[in-house]
Amino acid sequence: MKHRKQLERRTFLQDRFDILIKRQRNGTASFNELTELDDIVNRDPAIRESILVEMQEGDNPKDDQLTEEVTVIAPVKQPNWLEGIKGFIGRWFMEMNAAPHVIAQ
Repeated sequence: MKHRKQLERRTFLQDRFDILIKRQRNGTASFNELTELDDIVNRDPAIRESILVEMQEGDNPKDDQLTEEVTVIAPVKQPNWLEGIKGFIGRWFMEMNAAPHVIAQ
């Protein structure tokens, strides 16, 4: 009778993150892959938290007495289409007001 490995639930982002981290550590990641990795870390709070914990463990592995608070970063909210249009129009009017006005003579 074979003993099967316990199944682990993973999301697509977690799998993609692992693939991109391996490529980054091997030095074979392209710029687009590094950009995708950055986007995944910024979007997924669970992955970001694991990265922060890993970074702190790497900084002070022998210093158990020194305890630092982990700063929790709020997840980045992706704007919906209405907020995107509102922001575009606002930037457009700001640009029109900031541009020098040419007076024809």
